[in-house]
This record gives sequence, structure tokens and C-alpha cells, in this order.
Amino acid sequence: MKSSWRYKLLPLVGPLLLFLLWQTAVSAKWLNPVLLPSPGETVSYLFSKLADGSMNQDIGATLYRTLMAFFVSAVIGVPLGVMLGSSERLYRSVEFLVDFFRSTPSSALIPLFMLIFGITDTNKIAIAAFAAVLVILFNSAYGVMNAKKTRIMAAQVMGVSRWHVFKDIMLMESLPQTFVGLRTGVSMALVIVIVAEMFIGSETGLGHRIIDAQQLFNIKDMYASILITGAFGYLLNLGFLLIEKRCVHWSGKA
Repeated sequence: MKSSWRYKLLPLVGPLLLFLLWQTAVSAKWLNPVLLPSPGETVSYLFSKLADGSMNQDIGATLYRTLMAFFVSAVIGVPLGVMLGSSERLYRSVEFLVDFFRSTPSSALIPLFMLIFGITDTNKIAIAAFAAVLVILFNSAYGVMNAKKTRIMAAQVMGVSRWHVFKDIMLMESLPQTFVGLRTGVSMALVIVIVAEMFIGSETGLGHRIIDAQQLFNIKDMYASILITGAFGYLLNLGFLLIEKRCVHWSGKA
């Protein structure tokens, strides 16, 4: 029982080490105290802003843009990845395009998206969806292509139709890799949304709040916004891990 509780408490070790290092840096004055407030002061400031609701609009705006970008990328990326993965020749024919755009920093394409969509919410969602869809597509395609050959061959020997082989074996065995793509995709969407909020005309969002606090030299607000952004990303990833455990409970089993 004790070992079980200790195991559950392990995720707290990282944050505690981070705050210990942070407090040590403040106490030792490794940086100017004006530029690095203590973790206690920062967390206290963060909770005060959450309590008075002054961060709600920014959190809501970033959450909306991230989830919309992720939804668009998942709706496009998963079916397209499955389709490409089911035909290795088809995937190889577009592999260069997928890898080229996947390797291109999406933030470098912000000016292009600004020309197409203007300075709007659609722009931020589109650039984040573009970044996420490539990651999801890549993982979904490889998940289908790397389905266990022995099971596929056994089904084919038994006379199972190609559709049922694809639906019941290839598609199901691709789910673990697809969920890796989805988890990476939602994190990518959040990162690009934050960057877009920083550098594309925006009046709301955590990215806008971070850059605005930095320009106004509101250091506590800047750190508090960074902390809530990190917590937001962690919770999204944790949520997908829980969904994955429920939906892909056979992953890793023979």
C-alpha cells in the first residue's frame, strides 16, 4: 500500500525540484531579484489572479484556439494518415512533402498565413492546425504501416477480406501510434497558438499576456502566465494519456 502511494506521488518530484532550484537561485541572488521573484510570490500572485478572474478571458481564448486547431488537425490528419498508411506506395509518393513541411518551423510560416487569413483568430487556429496535422498524419500513417505482419498474414491465410484486415487488424493496431500523434499534436497546437498570440495582433490569450507583461515590466504577471501555460499543456497531455489508457488498453500486450 505504501509503495503504491509513493508511486503515485512520483510526478510531484519534478515540480518540487524545479521550485527548489528556483528558490535557491533567488536566495543566492544568481539573478537580479527584480527579474526573478521567488516561487512563493509568483504562485501567490497567480492564485490571486485566478481568484479575481482577471486571467479567465486569456485562458479561455487560448483554450478555444488550441482545441479548435487540434480538432481541425485531428479530423484531417487521422483519416488522411490512415489512408496513406494503408498504401505504402501512396505514402512514399508524398513522403517528401510530409517530411519537408513537418521539418519546417511553423512559426516561420506565420507571415504567409497572415497574408492568407489576415490578423484574425482564424489565422492563429490555421497555423496551429497546420503544425499539428503533419505530426498526427505522420504518426497515423506509420501506425498503419507498422501493424504486426504476422497477424495480417494469418488473417489473409484464413481468407479474411482486405476490408476486415484493414479495419480489425491494421487500424486497431495503429491506434497506439495514432494516440502518440494526437498527444504530440495537441502540445504542438498549444505551442504555436501561444507564439501566434505573441506576435500576431491579439488582444486576448496567454501568449499576448506574456509578451504584454514583459513589455510593461510586470514580471510577476509574466512568470504567472508562463506557469499557467505550462500547467495547461501538462493537463492536456495528461487528459490524452487517460483517454489512451481507456481506448487502447491492449497496447503493449501480445
